[in-house]
Amino acid sequence: MRMNGFKEVPEAVGKFAFENYPDYPSWRAAALPELKRLLGFDRLERLERKPVVPESLWKRRTPLGTIEKLRFSPEEGEEACIYICLPELPPPYKTFICLQGHSTGMHNSIAVEWQDETVPKAIEGDRDFAIGCLKRGIAAVCLEQRYMGERSSDPEHHPACLLPTLQNLMIGRTAIGDRVYDVDRLIDYLYTRGDIDRTRLGVMGNSGGGTTGMFAGAVLDRITHVIASCSFSSFRGSIGSMFHCACNYVPGLLEYGESADVVGLTAPKPVVIVNGDADEIFPLDEADRQFRRLEAVYRAAGAAGNCVHAVGGGGHRFYAAEAWSAMLPFFQ
Repeated sequence: MRMNGFKEVPEAVGKFAFENYPDYPSWRAAALPELKRLLGFDRLERLERKPVVPESLWKRRTPLGTIEKLRFSPEEGEEACIYICLPELPPPYKTFICLQGHSTGMHNSIAVEWQDETVPKAIEGDRDFAIGCLKRGIAAVCLEQRYMGERSSDPEHHPACLLPTLQNLMIGRTAIGDRVYDVDRLIDYLYTRGDIDRTRLGVMGNSGGGTTGMFAGAVLDRITHVIASCSFSSFRGSIGSMFHCACNYVPGLLEYGESADVVGLTAPKPVVIVNGDADEIFPLDEADRQFRRLEAVYRAAGAAGNCVHAVGGGGHRFYAAEAWSAMLPFFQ
């Protein structure tokens, strides 16, 4: 349902909008700490970072390589599962961290049923991210996002993240901040392995996974490449103008800036923004406008060619051909 949005907050005049600063270094120095504060990520950075020692749940060989399911604790009282998917190539592995959106979970990335991971499942909309990676000789690490899939009270009930999102707001944290922190802790683990190429450690996702990817690319220095699909538009024209899940919202975000002022913090690292031309949830016209602003940020950072806008013909889904054709020249 379309709504009027935020008339009282003029567009692109947030305090940390890129246009308010004379150059890229001064803008980034001011904007990054503020974004961390809004996300509650600054609080998470102060938590005790105990060594990540995962527990192996199962491991199997497939025609494309090996898949192992692990469980680890990103913070006290919290458990997360991952699939480590390695191609039949010698290490070190070029790697993407793969993030599903609102769905029954990360099992979609390896194309199996969530109730029984031994049963194959046909995945619509190119959301079998790990399969796409392995076919291209790239390792995939699929993370179950906080409040989704196995980490949800009800995997088949999409708004199951509402209650924890609201509870987070009472202690100065956000769902997006939590999810970015889980990615950060996952990287802590990947850095302990001897088989991951740290110079090719990207993050990719669609919808709610693309949203986490956008913010993770901006906040986490160890992320080297980003593919964000069907998650980039203007905040005003997407989550600010229609019903969206509560986990998309960050208090004070429009006072901070717009989507280009978040993703611009990723520069100079390569970023591929993917949109569907008929995606009504993240409208393309608003995405085009913000992408032009993003290009200006990248030019100022001396990396004009490192942001690409790939557009697929259709609605709210992943577009593997368009995304990979844009990313592979950077990644390989």
